[in-house]
Amino acid sequence: MAGEGRQAMAELGGEAQATVIGHETRLPAPNAAFANAMLCHGLDFDDTHSASVSHVSTVTCPTALAVGEAQGLPGSDVLAAIVGAAEVITRIGGAASGLFHARGFHPTAICGIFGATCAAARLTGSDSRTAASALGIAGSMASGLFAYLEDGTATKPIHPAWAAHGGVLASRLAALGAEGPPSVIEGKFGLYHAFLGAERGSIDIDSQLADLGSRWETPRIAYKPFPVCHFMHGSLGAAADVLAGRTLSPEEIAAVVVTVPAAGVSLVLEPADKKRLPRSDYEGKFSLQYAVASMLLRGHVSVSDFTDDAIADPAVLAVAAKVMYETPDYPTYPQAFPGGVRVTLTDGTTLERDFPFQKGGPENPMSADEVREKFRANAELALPVDAVDALEQAILAFEQQDDLAAALAPLTAVKEPVAA
Repeated sequence: MAGEGRQAMAELGGEAQATVIGHETRLPAPNAAFANAMLCHGLDFDDTHSASVSHVSTVTCPTALAVGEAQGLPGSDVLAAIVGAAEVITRIGGAASGLFHARGFHPTAICGIFGATCAAARLTGSDSRTAASALGIAGSMASGLFAYLEDGTATKPIHPAWAAHGGVLASRLAALGAEGPPSVIEGKFGLYHAFLGAERGSIDIDSQLADLGSRWETPRIAYKPFPVCHFMHGSLGAAADVLAGRTLSPEEIAAVVVTVPAAGVSLVLEPADKKRLPRSDYEGKFSLQYAVASMLLRGHVSVSDFTDDAIADPAVLAVAAKVMYETPDYPTYPQAFPGGVRVTLTDGTTLERDFPFQKGGPENPMSADEVREKFRANAELALPVDAVDALEQAILAFEQQDDLAAALAPLTAVKEPVAA
């Protein structure tokens, strides 16, 4: 999944600067950042910041790791750059919460490139003037369309990849003297005007900047317990909870109603005829009809539920066809990704739950053990156990790492994952 980015970057060759997942040879930092970001977003299992509706770490981590390794910096410096970049992405996106989605733009990419640029600029020692120019340059590289939703093509992983790659290049260009407009965010022809049609001053970025460095958005970045769009997590968590460990058969289910914020409908529920019959694994990850049917019948929504055979399972598709939806006013959105489910059984029983805060968010967090279990379950699909152990220890002690190349070495042993 998403190995095309790794192959394309490998074909370009260049100086061995940074580790690439599943590739024995290191690549130039911009290309390593591209390859790794595309891979990290390939399963749609990475974290999300709800207010900015952006996948943050899939941009910040590949960028900072690649530049930090190329510069020979310790893990503590890289970690600081990751947090700084996360604050930039979440605040630029949070000032216009949901508005990029409404225009068909992916904020992970549009906002992400500014965070990637800040990470690269910090790690290469740019002064404030150079960093401002780098951000101005990055604005002309910002891109990412939701057009893939029309046919389920797996274009989305390219979005964070381009943001990570562009951030490294923008930083380097500025360091060499290239200039970018310092008003790229809020200016007359800046980000919000160009992508949202907003008049100057109509987007309140100032309140986002007022407490930068004293209030932190990074802890509000939510983990995903399921490898699907985050708008589906409230309903899926509710479905898992209502099952209480049991599973249902198609014959037992008369009707299913899921509830989501209205903003999520165009992503995960409509057009309903296509969502009920996903044509690819990626389309399945954006079909709440399919995912909730999988949960009710199989008792899980995991990587193994998005193989070609799994998404064509006639029993699951029969239940997906019974799924309807409602869009109540959720006071917790966009603070969270709420949702619920109501299952009517053929014997007249109704099973109903509502999750105002999805599992994995700051108000309903996954435990440290649950996060570790998620890591191991996924890593063991593509790595031998000894490499998983080594990588886990390197990550948990990341702030103490002095040799990033050695710490990341287990990643080079990654093979194409096999569905569990």
